[in-house]
This record gives sequence, C-alpha cells and structure tokens, in this order.
Amino acid sequence: MEILIVILVLVVAIIIPCIKIVPQATSYVIERIGSYHETWKNGLHFKIPFIDRVANKVSLKEIVKDFAPQPVITKDNVTMQIDTVVYFQITDPKLYTYGVENPISAIENLTATTLRNIIGELELDQTLTSRDIINSKMRSILDEATDPWGIKVNRVEVKNIIPPRDIQEAMEKQMRAERERREKILQAEGEKKSSILIAEGEKESAILRAEAKKEAQIKIAEGEAEALVKTKQAEAEGIKLLKEAGADKAVLTLKSFEALSNVANGQSTKIIVPSDLQNLATIGTTIKEMMKEDKK
Repeated sequence: MEILIVILVLVVAIIIPCIKIVPQATSYVIERIGSYHETWKNGLHFKIPFIDRVANKVSLKEIVKDFAPQPVITKDNVTMQIDTVVYFQITDPKLYTYGVENPISAIENLTATTLRNIIGELELDQTLTSRDIINSKMRSILDEATDPWGIKVNRVEVKNIIPPRDIQEAMEKQMRAERERREKILQAEGEKKSSILIAEGEKESAILRAEAKKEAQIKIAEGEAEALVKTKQAEAEGIKLLKEAGADKAVLTLKSFEALSNVANGQSTKIIVPSDLQNLATIGTTIKEMMKEDKK
C-alpha cells in the first residue's frame, strides 16, 4: 500500500509539471529528443515527460531597444556619437530560437555597422538635417537582414546626434549670428514700415487740411455771393416798391443822391458825378422849398 502511494505521488509530481498554460502574446518552442518538434500558441498544452522540453519562451509583443551611442565618421571626417532606438517584433519563434545566437546582441551590432555605412556617405550638415532619410534606410536594411532570424523591424529612430565640442561651439556661433541677422532684418523692416506709415499719415493729414481749407473758402465765397444776391434782391425790391408807390423822378433822383453820398463816405478814392449837375441843383432847390413849406 505504501508503495502504491509513493508511486502515485511520483506520477503526480511528474505529470503536473508537464501541464503547461501558454499566456496570450507568447509562444513556446518545444523540442522532442533534442530536435525541434512544434511551437505552442496560447492555451493549455501537455508535454511528454523526459522526451519533450520547452526550448524557448518567446514574447510576440513589440520590443523596444535603446542602444548605446556609437562613434561614427561622416564623409567630411567629423566623428560624432549617435544612438538609435529600434522597434522590432518576433514573427517566427522557431527562426528566432535557432536562427542566430543572442538575437538582441546581433541586432545591436547590425544596427551599429549599418549606421556607420549610412553616415559615412553623408556630410555633417546632411547628417544633422537628414534624420528621416537615415531612419528609413536603416529600417529597410535591418528588416531585410533580420528576416532569417524571424524578426520584423517596424521602425528605427535616430535618438541623439552629438558632434564634437568644437563643432557644437561653431554651430552655436553660427546660429547666434543667424539670429542676430534676422533680428536686424526684422528691426529694419519695422522701421521701414513705421516710416511709411508716418509719411502716409502726414500725407493724409496735409490732404485733409487742404480739403478743409478749400471747403472753408468755398463756404466763405458762397456766403459772400449769397449776401450780395440778397442785397441786390433787396435793392431791386426797394426800387420796385418805389415804382409801385408812384414815386416821381425827383424821389428817384434823391435816392440816387443818397447812394452817391454813401459812396463818398466809404473807402473809395473815386466819386462818380452825374453829368446832369444842373438837374441835380434844380432838384436840390425844390427840396429846400418843400422843407420850408413844411416848417410853416
């Protein structure tokens, strides 16, 4: 009885470890008697004791590896440090397990050599401004090279490009000079626009003043003309009323005499004298006699 219990315990101890549950996004590479047998996907599996073994547990998730900076030399012999980030995914667990020894180290070395080859064809300025081109070339080359390893390279990014210190100082001076140049250009353009606006303002102001003066002169002239017209109309109306009242020639002549007197009292230096002075004298005598009769 004790022997059966011991045997049962041994069987359970042997069978239970052979029951495997493969989680999501994971694959197990199984070997049978030292040779590749199959690849387990997620789910419940059972391996034969002492015959089957799990050779490798492979994650199918996308893996991100940030590799250390690598010294590279540009086409114009400038040495700089460049580090890269590689995004890859294992698509074939069998090839990943048997394709290459230490796949991560292989990808790192392949990335470094590919980067040196690409940068060696570019000058410093091109290297600093061609990140997209470098990333695209590296991804294409690495993806093709890692196919036999069961690896799919999804993306490669150049993280940092660190030129030598003297190159950095020269670039900083160049950038500072460029910023100062742009600042001076902007300042000059601002002053130019300001001068233009001031000149346009003065021009518009002068035009407005001239138009205002013109309008004032026109109004003054219109007022004088209107006053003259009204004066003439009043005189004409007065003469009309005298005629309608039956004024004789003596009254009309007297009115003309009064107008002549007003002219003489003005600032004029010329006096117009009627040609018929004798008639005027006669009229004057008549007026005096009329005044005497009124007094009596």
